[in-house]
Amino acid sequence: MKADAVTREDVMRLHHSLRKTPYEANRVLALLSKLFNLAEAWRVRPLHSNPCAHVKRFAERKRERFFSAEELRRSGKALADAERGRTENPGAIAAIKLLALTGCRRGEVLALRWEHVDLETGVLRLPDAKAGARVVALGAPAATLLAELPRDGDYVAHGASSSEQPMSGSVLEHVWNRVRTSASIPNARLHDLRHTVGTYGGQAGLNAFMIRDLLGHKTLAMTGRYVERDTSPLRAAADQVAGRIAAAMTSGGVEPANSSAEPTSHRRPPGK
Repeated sequence: MKADAVTREDVMRLHHSLRKTPYEANRVLALLSKLFNLAEAWRVRPLHSNPCAHVKRFAERKRERFFSAEELRRSGKALADAERGRTENPGAIAAIKLLALTGCRRGEVLALRWEHVDLETGVLRLPDAKAGARVVALGAPAATLLAELPRDGDYVAHGASSSEQPMSGSVLEHVWNRVRTSASIPNARLHDLRHTVGTYGGQAGLNAFMIRDLLGHKTLAMTGRYVERDTSPLRAAADQVAGRIAAAMTSGGVEPANSSAEPTSHRRPPGK
């Protein structure tokens, strides 16, 4: 169908046809709404004619979960086994670890170029994150991981066929599916690693503003565009959260959430 011929009834029929997969149905509806908004901006359709308007979305149950200490231990072991046995793409293994240690979005890690990595100050400078350009403070385990990776292409996690192309999301998902199966956590998603960072941050006593900046959320006050933040407090927060996750993935132990023990201090590796 041509864009200007699509009606609300057409959209409702498509949305209803996907009712057995409500999450997918709602994501399709959101994508179509964006498409038709662009069609209006490009004068392909009249203004205020988006056929997705007022189409009721299916109810969704929140699927947020975070990894327990035991799940982190099993995940870390599965990643280490794959790394030792060279059974998986090493870039994918590194990407999964980076997701776990930073709380970045999958797309942010896949699009991460070496030019965005600043180990001297311990940050990632992302020019095009979901909520706009942002700075990601690196905890010591994440900085060490990046310092030890080979810089053999433009991207931190590049494709197997070309070092000048980013790894595809499907390749990363396939590797993760095998890792989570090996770790006996079949219901775990890559995005749950991001929830884990946020949850552990909350358990560590970080306030909403700190967690917002740690994860790069857009909500609360949008002051980032007007002031240059000092990233030192965020690096300390990232150290604490990433240190706890790294400890669980390597040694199988995480201090209880109410533990008064101070997190182990890690020395930041020198920049390359």
